[in-house]
Amino acid sequence: MESHEPQSCDVVVSEGRLEGGNGHYQKLYDDLTGLYSDAAAFARLIEERRGTVAYEVTTYTPGKKVSDLIMGVTRMAPGKVGDEYFLTRGHIHANGDRPEIYYGQSGRGIMQLESPEGETRLIEVKPQSICYVPPFWIHRSVNTGSEDLVMMFVYPADSGQDYGIIERSGGLRVRIVDDGMGGWTDVPNPGWRPRSDAEIARIYEDAGAAT
Repeated sequence: MESHEPQSCDVVVSEGRLEGGNGHYQKLYDDLTGLYSDAAAFARLIEERRGTVAYEVTTYTPGKKVSDLIMGVTRMAPGKVGDEYFLTRGHIHANGDRPEIYYGQSGRGIMQLESPEGETRLIEVKPQSICYVPPFWIHRSVNTGSEDLVMMFVYPADSGQDYGIIERSGGLRVRIVDDGMGGWTDVPNPGWRPRSDAEIARIYEDAGAAT
């Protein structure tokens, strides 16, 4: 039976990274075209931050079996596009019945979740808080604070990611914006389109679950 060696990695909170891992990727602001509602404000942001990092992820992956766990750290800069807080692309797991756990390290934010049918849940993330993302929930991170949002995460190694599910629906059902009083609120996304019965069924069936 194949087994892996135990591994220890350090979370460097001040830098928002996992030390001792074997994976790393970055998203530049240039990569986030089409995510925000205010296109003019996004164009101004790109002029200011072209080629700079919006968020990055460092990971440790022991293997690809369902019994393996990927662990990592994500770091996202603070800011807004117009009145909309910075966000990640977001995804649903390609194997939709795989869950995920996020553990807040520093900063404050929102884990924005949406079911395939369009139900919305907004979970606040802060230092020492744990957010459980159940199977079959689309999820993305939003930085609603004034400093980097740093979170540790763990999920099954065979989960995979479907990033296109949000784009195909014109975004998520709500957007997280500045409430004008130093906090945040959610507003409807007028561009959101409900997923078809066929797409919803495929999400569940591909994971071997009955709708």
